[in-house]
Amino acid sequence: MNEKPLIGFIGQGYVGKNYADDFEQRGFEVIRYALEEPFVANKARIAECDVVFVGVPTPTTPTGFDASIVERAIDLVGIGKTVVIKSTILPGTTVRIQKKYPDRIVMYSPEFLSEVTAREDVSTPFASVVGISENTEAHQAAGKYVLDILPPAPFIKVMTSTEAEIFKYAHNTSGYIQVVFFNMLYDLAQSLGQNWIPIGDAIAADPYISNRYSNPIHKTGRGAGGHCFIKDFAALHALYAEIRPEDALGISVFAAAEQKNLQLLRSTKKDEDLVQGVYGPNI
Repeated sequence: MNEKPLIGFIGQGYVGKNYADDFEQRGFEVIRYALEEPFVANKARIAECDVVFVGVPTPTTPTGFDASIVERAIDLVGIGKTVVIKSTILPGTTVRIQKKYPDRIVMYSPEFLSEVTAREDVSTPFASVVGISENTEAHQAAGKYVLDILPPAPFIKVMTSTEAEIFKYAHNTSGYIQVVFFNMLYDLAQSLGQNWIPIGDAIAADPYISNRYSNPIHKTGRGAGGHCFIKDFAALHALYAEIRPEDALGISVFAAAEQKNLQLLRSTKKDEDLVQGVYGPNI
């Protein structure tokens, strides 16, 4: 592979766009493909790219998690090329996709972008992780190569793709749980006639409490909302119940947190369209 490979991007939402922008700014030649103009004309050129990053939707719907858009994207990648999935996918998905596409190297590298600060998040990541789907010399070498061309980070690691997928869900679902729990503490304070502001100030000063999601009024209302939290928690809940059906208590923890969050979201009519997209119109 050349020192400066040709980099492809499938999907030009806030993930794909900002990663493509960053690679261009660092001197890489980039090919962007998406269903929107002007990128739609580049569909055939993706096969020319040495490394292709995939950042397309992976919705959770009333019928379950859907990675089909990712798989359709990989069809466009050239034989023998490297595919790096950036879309959030359930643990085990990259391994399954690799088996379907044995003539490409498929790996997973989670993104940790907020829509408002996506540009800065890409260029100054807190971690850069690459998950390889097979423990072979070719996959190890490709994983290290992709890690080298990604923006530098204070924590870098090559791990298995399933480990990287779990890490991504740990990031998103831990935030979800924090939002729910701090909302419950807020309600407790209100029921006891106490002011949340000094409590929140003290929480913010406590180095042992992660306070990014400690504000009970999170963005546009109460509860863990947004395009990632709602769908990702629902998808992980379903996977956990499928993989560990013997753990009734663990499954009940997922169910209780999910129901409590839905109650909080409904109380302020927050992200009603996203809730219905995941759970259906009769939720």
